[in-house]
Amino acid sequence: MKKIARKKVVRQAAIEAQQRWLPLMGMMLTLRRGLRELVVESGMNALEALLEQERTEACGARYKHDPERRAFRSGHAPGELVLGGRRVSVARPRARTVDESEVVLPSWKQFGDEDPLSQRVVEQMLMGVATRKYKRSLEPLPFEVKERGTSKSAASRHFIAATTQNLDEWMKRDLGKLRIAGLMIDGLSVGEHMVLVALGIDEGGHKHVLGMREGATENSTACKGLLGDLVDRGLCQERSLLVVLDGAKALTSAVRRYFGEYALIQRCQFHKKKNVVEELPDHMHASVRATMCKAYKLRNVGTATQMLENLARSIAKNYPSAAGSLREGLAETLTIVKLGLPPPLARTFSTTNPLENVNGSIRQTCRNVKRWQDGTMIRRWTALALREAESHFHRIPGFAAMPFLLNALRDNDARVQQIIDEQKKAS
Repeated sequence: MKKIARKKVVRQAAIEAQQRWLPLMGMMLTLRRGLRELVVESGMNALEALLEQERTEACGARYKHDPERRAFRSGHAPGELVLGGRRVSVARPRARTVDESEVVLPSWKQFGDEDPLSQRVVEQMLMGVATRKYKRSLEPLPFEVKERGTSKSAASRHFIAATTQNLDEWMKRDLGKLRIAGLMIDGLSVGEHMVLVALGIDEGGHKHVLGMREGATENSTACKGLLGDLVDRGLCQERSLLVVLDGAKALTSAVRRYFGEYALIQRCQFHKKKNVVEELPDHMHASVRATMCKAYKLRNVGTATQMLENLARSIAKNYPSAAGSLREGLAETLTIVKLGLPPPLARTFSTTNPLENVNGSIRQTCRNVKRWQDGTMIRRWTALALREAESHFHRIPGFAAMPFLLNALRDNDARVQQIIDEQKKAS
């Protein structure tokens, strides 16, 4: 009998030990499925407990009579929340008041009002994920969690909606609070369209994408439309600023129309060198480019002008087109020399390179687009790329010397004001 009793005790101890280990074994099995699944499952359980607690607060404890009860449990209803870039099915606890009105659970309302799905889709597109591969780019969920909203068409709809809203907000920004000292304008070919982009540099040396304009070419209509939009949104017309252009005549004409003598135009020296050497044979490229670079680095505008004129005369007989390209707008290529800007700041404003870097960001963001459907699509993608580029902006090289530029601009303000006063007296 003692042996039988001893066996029963041992068996009971073994059963109790197994029961103590069962929860740990269950957790170990869950961990084998992965930490992500464990976190998701725990989070779903926590959400379910939170919603049930809120329903209890509204309806009171289960199976207890409460004469002052104002709401009653009403089962569950199918619902959806956003999780990890997709919508997942969640059973929503329901409760109704005594007059049959639906009780809104605070947590469900908060989670339902938040919609990070569109933001996640846009972020994936910025990283180069195609809509057809969107589902593959997301973290997998446990198989028992039902999901939707990850198809190519769903991702495309969310992306279009988000970028359309982004475009509308971005194109209506107020520019009146920006103290713009420099303005750079250049065009970028996107599909069969030309996108003009305006980059502003404020008095502290910070860069700001001011706007864009989509058109067929860098024609006068597109240029005037871009500048007109900037002025309508608050860009000051009665304060001098340094405007760096690539040399398009339509751009120069539009700038003069809107800013008059307040605009100090600097032609991009890089574009000018490129235009000149393209008219020459290969063996002359290095020497002509070196001479132009040497002239542009001079601190005396008269000496620099004389050097460039001598170069134009030396090539005029054999290559008149190259000489004409060099002479065209020559004075405007030396505006920064005339202003006497320190070398680091002069290098920044001598070309449209800061804007070329922005254009490079646009190309990088749009690299996976194979077919541009229309101009609206181009505007949405370009605005998205510009906002992404703007989020990584740094101050321009040589920003510490911005006071030199500001002094030169204020001197030009005084000069223009004097001209205006003389014209008023004459009239």
